[in-house]
Formats: sequence, C-alpha cells, structure tokens
Amino acid sequence: MGQKLRYPTSRRFRADEICEGDRVELSKGTAIWCSPTGGRGSDAAATGAAVLKSDPDVDSAGVDTGYSPTPDTLRAPDVAVGNVPLEPGWVQGVPPLAVEYADTGQNEKDLAVKIQELLGAGTQYVWVVRLTGPLRVEVHQPDQEMRLANPGEELKAPGILRNPVPVEALYDWRVGQEVTLRNLLQRHGFESLETVQAEGEAQGRAEGEAQGRTEGMVTSLLAFLDGRGLKPTLEQQQHISETTDFATLDTWVRRAAIVESIDALLAAD
Repeated sequence: MGQKLRYPTSRRFRADEICEGDRVELSKGTAIWCSPTGGRGSDAAATGAAVLKSDPDVDSAGVDTGYSPTPDTLRAPDVAVGNVPLEPGWVQGVPPLAVEYADTGQNEKDLAVKIQELLGAGTQYVWVVRLTGPLRVEVHQPDQEMRLANPGEELKAPGILRNPVPVEALYDWRVGQEVTLRNLLQRHGFESLETVQAEGEAQGRAEGEAQGRTEGMVTSLLAFLDGRGLKPTLEQQQHISETTDFATLDTWVRRAAIVESIDALLAAD
C-alpha cells in the first residue's frame, strides 16, 4: 500500500519521479499499480524470456524493463526484445517486440491502453500470451487487426527474430528449452542439434580411420624389422608404438628395407 499512497491517482507524475523498483507504470501521467505476478505467470514469462533472448539475431532483451517514450509515460512489458541498454534508469523509446502475460486478475482496460501506447510509440509487435481459458497468443501490430495464434502455430517477427517461435514455447518449458537449445547452437555456428551430432560422428569416424591406419603401419613396421633381424630395445619399441604421425611412420616404413640398425631408422624421425 505504501507505493499506492506515494503515487495517488489524484495527481499527474513524470517518469523521472518514479523510483526504480516501485511497481508503478504511468499512462499520461496517471500512476497505475502493477501487482506481483503469480507462479504460473512468472514461470511462463521466464520461459518466454529465455526463448526470445537466445534467438541468434537478438542483441538485447529484458524482463519488466521500464520504457519512457514520453515524459508522462512509463511502461514495463513483461518481456522486451531489443532496446535494452546495459545502463541504469528508464529506457527512452520502446522495444521492437513486447510480450505481455495475461492471467487471472488481468486489468483488461489498462492492457488495451498499454498495447496502444507501445504500438503508437514505435513497437512493431505486442504478443499477449493468454494463460486463462484456451491457451493462445494475441498478435497486435500497428494499424492491423489483432489476430490469434493457437498452439501448433508459429509466431514470426521479421527483422527482430531470426527464427519462428512456436506458440507453446512462450509458456511451456518442455518446448521452450528445445527452442532455446536450437537458438544457442545457431549462435555458435550449428544449425541444429542434429548437425552437431552428425559432425561429431563424422569426426569420430575420421579419427577412427586415422588411428586404424597408424596402428596398422606400426604393426607392419615392427614385423618387417623383426623379419630383417633388427630387434628394437623396449624403449625403441615403445617409441615406435606410440608414434601417431602418419608422415613419420610412412618415412620409417620406406627406410626399413635399407637401414642397418634401429638407431639409423629412428634417425629419420
């Protein structure tokens, strides 16, 4: 109640009068109390934030970031994508993509005003994730009719996100972690987990084939030297057996027919 008393609706405020950490937004100077989020809503928002921030084309994202496009406006989307500088204080302007989570007790009138204020200030997409009733996402864009995206469908934000986002990834961590993993792999140059697995298998086969070739050369070399009556010492045999460089082994094999001693052979190392 302390914050409500500090920011009465009977007077108008500027964004620079709102203390960071207070659960208050401003619409045309009027203070709007923002209650804490319940467990279901906070879990969903954490999932959505991870999914969106991990997209390989996203350079910044935030949770409850305060935006002040005008001195008498302060809005904090549940998740903001883009325009989240690593600086203290309210952010000028608005994010390109904003996500709101609507659960029980949602103030629908204020939500409608908030959406229009964000879109009017330059936000390109506002996604409202509905957690009551049929799970769905409302897609709001400037000068366009709101459309619904249902589970099984994908959301796109060209120029903001590289990858489409399954509707479920914004609230279901089982789906969200798969999308987050894909995004993080792409940030490191891999298209998907299947790509990483295939590359690892190919590398393993190549290493296995190379190891097989060198081990075969070592066995053949030792047998040939034994046939010529050249007996390496234990130290020399260990040195030959532990050599994995193909070029070195190839040189030894070629010289094994002409050298007179193991020392002369290894001198070619």
